[in-house]
Amino acid sequence: MKSLFLMGTPDSGKTAVALGLALKFQELGYKVGYFKPVDNGRRSISGKIPGGDAVLMKSVLSLEASVGQMNPIKAGPDYLNRFDRAEDNLKEIKLTFEEVSNGCDIVLVEGAVFPHALAAVGLDSVTLARELGCQVLTTVKAEDDNTLDLAVFYNRYLAGMQIPCLGTVFSNVPRQMVSKVEGVFSPVLEEAGFKTAGVIPSHPEISFPTVREYQEILGGEVLVGNENQANMDQFVEDIVIGAMNMESALSYLRRAANKAVVMGGDRADLALAALETQTSALILTGGLYPDVKILASAEEKGVPVILTHQDTFTVVELLGRAFRHLKPGDKTGINIARENVDKYCSWQSLVDVLEL
Repeated sequence: MKSLFLMGTPDSGKTAVALGLALKFQELGYKVGYFKPVDNGRRSISGKIPGGDAVLMKSVLSLEASVGQMNPIKAGPDYLNRFDRAEDNLKEIKLTFEEVSNGCDIVLVEGAVFPHALAAVGLDSVTLARELGCQVLTTVKAEDDNTLDLAVFYNRYLAGMQIPCLGTVFSNVPRQMVSKVEGVFSPVLEEAGFKTAGVIPSHPEISFPTVREYQEILGGEVLVGNENQANMDQFVEDIVIGAMNMESALSYLRRAANKAVVMGGDRADLALAALETQTSALILTGGLYPDVKILASAEEKGVPVILTHQDTFTVVELLGRAFRHLKPGDKTGINIARENVDKYCSWQSLVDVLEL
C-alpha cells in the first residue's frame, strides 16, 4: 500500500486535488482510500466546525470505511483543553489509518487547514506524514510572488525533515497569473531542486465560497432566497462594505461582479442600488430588519438576504474565514476537480514515483 499526504494552506485546493487524484486513480483501476487524521476547520459564529471532507470522499468514491474512521480527530481553536495526552491521539490515528488502508492500493491523506496546526502536541501535518510513512504533495494558492516563497519554504522544510515531497501544485491560479507561474515560478522551484506537479487555473465554481457557506459561518437568518437552492449556491467573488455615499457606491457596485454587499438594514437606498447590479447576496448587520421593498425586490431578482446581529466589522472578519467546500451533490464542482487533475496535474509522474 502507498500513501500520499496532501498539505497546504486554506483555500489552496487540497480537497479538490485529493478528490481529482482519487478519481483518476480509481479510473486507472486502483483501489483508493482516504484519510483525514485531523480536522481543525475554523468555527462559525455558532461554534460549529465546518467540515465534511470525509463525507464528500465516502460518497463520491464509494468508500467502505466509515466517516469516523476516515476522520478520527476533530480539534477547534481551544484544542489544548482536550489534548493533554497527545501520544494517545497519535496511537488512535495510526490504528485508524491501518484500518482505512486495509486492502487499498493507495490512500490519499489530507492535512488540516494549516500544515502547522496542532504542532504543539505533535499532530501537525509534517509530523503525521512522517509517522504514517507518507510521501507528500503540497498545494499552494497562487496570489502573488509570496506564493513562490511559500512553495520553496514548504519543500525545503520537508527536505530538512527527510520527508519525500513529490512536488507542489499551484492551485486556484488567476488566469492573468498562469503564464507567470508556468514561466517564472516553476523554473525557480526547479532550480532550487524541487518539482512543480501542477498549475491549476482558477475556476469560480470551486474557487469562491457560496452564499450558503457565508450564511453558515455567520449563523444568520435567511429572510429571502432560502427556498431556492440555486440562489444559495451562487458563488461570491467579492465583498462590498456599504459604508459609502451613494455616488461612490454606485460606481463600485457596477464594477464588482458576483458580490456580497454588507450593510446595515437601514440603508434601503444602497440595498436597492445593489440589487440593480450583479449581486449574489445582501448581508444586513446589526439585527436591523430591512424595508419590505428590499425583500420584495430581492425575491424578484433571486438574491438571498441574510440578517445577522453581528456588527459590520465582525461580519467582514468572519466572512474572511469562509472558503469553498465541495459537497457530495455538487456535480459541477466534482467534475471540475476531476478535469483539473486530468488536464493540469502531472498525475502520470505521481503514478510512476509511487510505483502504483
